[in-house]
Amino acid sequence: MRHLLSITHTTRIQAISRENTTLIMETTWVLLSLSLSLCVALAFLLKPNKCKRRLPPGPPAVPLLGNLLWLNHSLTDIEAVLRDLRPRYGPIVTLRIASRTSIFVSDPHLAHKALVEHGAAFADRPTPLPASRFLSNDRHNITTASYGPVWRLLRRNLVSETLHPSRTKLFAGARAWVLGVLTSKLRAEADREAAGVVVMETFQFSMFCLLVLMCFGEKLDEEAVTAIEVATRDLLLFSSQLNAFAFLPRIGKYLLRRKWNTVLELRQRQKDRFLPLIRARREHKMTKQDGNERFVHSYVDSLLDVEIAEEGGRKLTDDELVGLCSEFMNAGTDTTSTALQWIMAELVRHPEVQERLWQEVVAVAGSESEEVREEDLHRMPYLKAVVMEGLRRHPPAHFVLPHAVSEEVTLAGYDIPKGATVNFMVAEMGWDEGVWEEPLEFKPERFLEGGAGHGVDVTGSREIKMMPFGVGRRVCAGLGLAMLHLEYFVANLVKEFEWKAVAGEEVDLSEKTEFTVVMKHPLRALLLPRKKNKY
Repeated sequence: MRHLLSITHTTRIQAISRENTTLIMETTWVLLSLSLSLCVALAFLLKPNKCKRRLPPGPPAVPLLGNLLWLNHSLTDIEAVLRDLRPRYGPIVTLRIASRTSIFVSDPHLAHKALVEHGAAFADRPTPLPASRFLSNDRHNITTASYGPVWRLLRRNLVSETLHPSRTKLFAGARAWVLGVLTSKLRAEADREAAGVVVMETFQFSMFCLLVLMCFGEKLDEEAVTAIEVATRDLLLFSSQLNAFAFLPRIGKYLLRRKWNTVLELRQRQKDRFLPLIRARREHKMTKQDGNERFVHSYVDSLLDVEIAEEGGRKLTDDELVGLCSEFMNAGTDTTSTALQWIMAELVRHPEVQERLWQEVVAVAGSESEEVREEDLHRMPYLKAVVMEGLRRHPPAHFVLPHAVSEEVTLAGYDIPKGATVNFMVAEMGWDEGVWEEPLEFKPERFLEGGAGHGVDVTGSREIKMMPFGVGRRVCAGLGLAMLHLEYFVANLVKEFEWKAVAGEEVDLSEKTEFTVVMKHPLRALLLPRKKNKY
């Protein structure tokens, strides 16, 4: 019995010993792992990069975590991060956001070298997250498509068939109609709101009306336009939540089933709004007779004729048509309405600028004319200067859409690796003190003869002084149309109303980021009709 107890006691001691040994080994392994991880992190933090590739400089980063954690800013405030880093690292900076490396360029000369001199290498787009490809129909749109034949086909179709000057003239009547909608709404609100009119929502609705007509070739009533606008905007708003599916997207669709179902429902609602209009346009194209056109030319008309040679010469699917129509309306609505609000805000802040513009409008178009006609615009240099200064001082987007590098390139002595994501800081270039005197002041005169901005090439092909529409092969296809719309509506809004500040209220130029960079406190102004006529 004693022998058995001795054996049992010995066995227990051996078991305890094994457990202790295992515990010690596990603890040692954990400590070694932590020590190794710390050493690796310190190596990245404290030691220079010894690999052959020399990336642009940037703050130290921890693998997988990146370096935004200790930069005192969040990802949503990336501009502030980069402004703080520029004095130390210069105009080209590398940031590691989680495991992704992104390069940011804030110098216009470097931007020109990249986007113009090395244009082909910088013309691609980063590969979107798998869930995001659903909304772009596997990158079958102009915004996200790879730099290749599909992108060239879709862009060429847009530029030649809808945005060509000969085509945009066809929509002169549409612009006059939308101007009537806009001024009627503003007059009604001015009569109703003695304390001033908040104009942004009216700007957005009016610009959306115009883009709907250009897209589908049909004037719709306010209820129908609003339904399309709500369906489009709701999907766009919710699409930002698709980042939740970045990790293991197939599994994510089951774990986040409610969120994924919401995306599907929003996309279906958009299709329900778009497809009847697309089918009506298809039927019209098939049955129309010469001289019996019911509608003006539309963007959908051109899309119905597109054939993708690389995919067997097939036509665009209904989903692709819906995606391209959505892209067309989103691209032309928020940017234009945002720029319009900023310009009118500056005219309220600077009544002397508004008065000079009004005098030019009267001199060219006459005070009794129904509208400033499109053919009058080219005779208004001060109008163009006001619009250009508005775009320089308040670009609707402070970054162009990210570019991806298709082959390794050397820029400013640094290696930009193949596949790198490169971002260009639009606002910083337009506010460059080396180019513009008092860059944060609103001075349209700088774009007149003798000023630093006179004759500036907004496409950036010769040099970059400002790039509100991007530069290079991915420059905004709608640049010309956007300038026409801004000049036309600014001129007519000044012709129709005197824009004054609300008593005791200053126009606040604080910014916030939505789809575009908008006024944090939307413009409220007193609108005094110049005359009593109504559209």
